[in-house]
Amino acid sequence: MGIIEKMEEIEKEMARTQKNKATEYHLGLLKAKLAKYRAQLLEPEKKGPKGEGFDVMKSGDARVCMIGFPSVGKSTLLSKVTKTESSVGAYEFTTLTAIPGVLEYEGARVQLLDLPGIVQDAAKGRGRGRQVVAVAKTADLIILMIDATKSAEQKKMLEVELEAVGIRLNTRPPDVVFKQKTAGGITINNTVKLTKTDERTLRSILQTYRIHNCDVMIREDISTDEFIDVLLGTRKYIPALTVINKVDGVSMETLDTMAREGDGRTIMISCEIDLGLDWLKEAIWSQLGMVKVYTKRRGAQPDLSDPICLRQGASIEAVCHGIHRSLASHFKYALVWGKSSKFNPQPQKVGLTHIVQDEDVVSIFTK
Repeated sequence: MGIIEKMEEIEKEMARTQKNKATEYHLGLLKAKLAKYRAQLLEPEKKGPKGEGFDVMKSGDARVCMIGFPSVGKSTLLSKVTKTESSVGAYEFTTLTAIPGVLEYEGARVQLLDLPGIVQDAAKGRGRGRQVVAVAKTADLIILMIDATKSAEQKKMLEVELEAVGIRLNTRPPDVVFKQKTAGGITINNTVKLTKTDERTLRSILQTYRIHNCDVMIREDISTDEFIDVLLGTRKYIPALTVINKVDGVSMETLDTMAREGDGRTIMISCEIDLGLDWLKEAIWSQLGMVKVYTKRRGAQPDLSDPICLRQGASIEAVCHGIHRSLASHFKYALVWGKSSKFNPQPQKVGLTHIVQDEDVVSIFTK
């Protein structure tokens, strides 16, 4: 029996098993085995030729991947917001070639990439699932593209498929410290009461992964699935936006229902009539958490025409790399004006590790 057949058997067993307190232990072991098989299918081949891939080199200040079912308007959106000519229906899952576009907004250059194949059994390694998942995991933001005129279940189906391939949307890693060791057995400590699982289940999951010596510190009430995520260590936690396209093709009642069901990360658009595209650009900028930093030469005014766009939490070292890759090696100190300066509006003298904030002005001094 192959891996895919084993996975299907486990899925059937989980579907047959009623979820209650008595079956938690059994379901936990089944989930651990299923995640283990999925990881085997999706991890890169360690031997043999690489084969032809379809990845596009990451460029710009951030990467956004669009994911959705066929004919939801991804290619049209790519053409509208990036000025990139992308013919509709140009993507075939078996010979996928991703055509990137560049979204320019607030001085940032955001790479926008279409990955339609993620929804076609990528979790089972079919249809070049490894390559699709590898590209999706490099995204700084994922857009779930939904057709307003079709099934309302599209979003849930996309989320389930992404969950299966190890992509966690709009969430953070569990607060668990896991450390393997060479001897001493298994030690599990928790600072909070566990209501979604128990120590017996966690120990059995560790045995499933042939882990017999480790220290585990649990600092929040985690589930069995979250514990498996920690053990695998390959999960990606990525922010996401839900974009509902073709809203001009549904009734006001349907539109009102979708608006009520949506959250702060749901944007309604119509590529056909250019509705909501500016809202979408603003939402992408907000979700990416970008900051703009302006540079200033000694004795000159700040250059406001060409900001350096960085992710939140970036340091002066990242600013140096944004100017020139060799600048950090000759760095002496920097002067910073703006929100991150302790003496704002006066400048502060800082080093490479200083964290910049949006709209800061930076002047770099070299040795």
